[in-house]
Amino acid sequence: MEDTQSVVTLIDSTTSKIQQLQKAFAELESHRAVTLNLKWKQLEEHFHGLEKSLKRRFNELEDQEKEYETKTVKAKELLEKREAAVVAKEQASLERLQETRDAALFAIVNGVEKHSKASSVESAVDSQDQFGESVVEEKPADAVATESVLEDMKKPSENYNVEVRLYPQLVKLCQEMDSEGVHKFISDNRKNLAALREEIPTALRAAVDPACLVLDSLKDFYNSELSNVDGKKDSNLLGLRRTCIMLMECLGLLLTDPDLDFASGMVSENVKERAKAIAEEWKPRLAELDVDASSGNSLEAHAFLQLLATFGVNSNFDQEDLSKLIPMVSRRRQTADLCRSLGLTDKMPGVIDVLVNNGRQIDAVNLAFAFELTEQFPPVSLLKCYLAEAKKVSSPVKPGNTSPSVQIEVNERELIALKAVIKCIEDHKLEEHYPLDPLQKQVLQLEKAKADKKRATEVAKPQPKRPRANGVGYGPRVTNVATDKNFYARITDSRYPQYMYDRPYAYLRPSDNHVPSFVGAATYNLSPAHGNYFGNGYQYQAPYMH
Repeated sequence: MEDTQSVVTLIDSTTSKIQQLQKAFAELESHRAVTLNLKWKQLEEHFHGLEKSLKRRFNELEDQEKEYETKTVKAKELLEKREAAVVAKEQASLERLQETRDAALFAIVNGVEKHSKASSVESAVDSQDQFGESVVEEKPADAVATESVLEDMKKPSENYNVEVRLYPQLVKLCQEMDSEGVHKFISDNRKNLAALREEIPTALRAAVDPACLVLDSLKDFYNSELSNVDGKKDSNLLGLRRTCIMLMECLGLLLTDPDLDFASGMVSENVKERAKAIAEEWKPRLAELDVDASSGNSLEAHAFLQLLATFGVNSNFDQEDLSKLIPMVSRRRQTADLCRSLGLTDKMPGVIDVLVNNGRQIDAVNLAFAFELTEQFPPVSLLKCYLAEAKKVSSPVKPGNTSPSVQIEVNERELIALKAVIKCIEDHKLEEHYPLDPLQKQVLQLEKAKADKKRATEVAKPQPKRPRANGVGYGPRVTNVATDKNFYARITDSRYPQYMYDRPYAYLRPSDNHVPSFVGAATYNLSPAHGNYFGNGYQYQAPYMH
């Protein structure tokens, strides 16, 4: 604004400046010795023209400035309106979310209150029928548990009502003791499994008998209809078994929750007897395990051990027999916690010995770190031994058999072994004791060799003959010819691309795998049919599988 005012002042002073110039010009003429061709009138017209041009340009600039200020004000008003609309929408969404949460909690509280009242009324009626008068009834354990859950629900500042806000339907299913509905809900929401896993323990608290609900969910673990198709490959059966294991894990978390006073009495003696009966029924089936068990990723063995740990019935089974099952689940991420829950910590040196002797050094390293047995089982030595065995298995190729496919398979095995060792070193921070640079260079070399051999194999493939236009015999393959009505161009439909399956680094399945029977001699030796585990192609992408 000050700059504009100064410009106006200068323009207004133009007339006085011109007058001063006129006087100077007149004085100059009075001293001239030679007649000047330039007249004052011309100078005056020139300066007046400049003055008018400046004033016009200045007025244009002022108009543009006013227009810009007007647009700025309108833009600010529009932004303020939009901001207010966004805030209003956010507030409305929060209100709707709060209403949904309150409605879910209200339904849960009402259901638990109704159940508690019904239990109290039945107990009172029974007492009056027996003694002819009202007595102070002793509340059963499940009623006490229900009241405790109700008290927890009525505390809005505590964690329960916050944790179940995403899946109120899951809470409703648990409240209704609908084990099939819980299975279906988890299957339908498997994409959000991480968030679901965190909420299941809290949702189980809404059940009248959480332990009984989880036990009911195990009834189809060995579904005869699905197993008859192919128990190892049927995705529905595998998904159901993983859900059963997750439910037992979540119940275990609930039972060990220090904030729950009634957790210790949540598993009744009746439920324990049922769990023991199920374990006795499952036990003989473990002798039939082969491929998955020998690779350390058996869902059946994991479920059996989790059943014993969650319901506290492991004391009915021999620890020596249980320790023989650990190699079957050594790749599962829960293995270390399961061993501690089952009281198998003292058996771990023997278990690790079994893994080492059967070429499963990476599993052995993981368990050695979990149970602080790295001095007895040095990780670096085990990993170097693993790679040495991998090279022994990969190197023996018959001198006459140098086909690219065989070389690719050999390189693939060694590449998988290297990547598994690198992953193990990174997980346990062993870089200082086992540098990664040489291993990573070997990986790059093998990947390059693999890509080169693959390209060479594709180039060497014979080209198929093209059929004649009349459908009789085969004609020579002709390329770079003009379009001819007697030939049809070969078209590849881009809608159906050929996809390769992305396989994780896992054990290659051996041709002859049989895990020793669950019940047998109390030794750690596995069946000789295993041979060297690396020789059977057992390798990893990650230390544990979920």
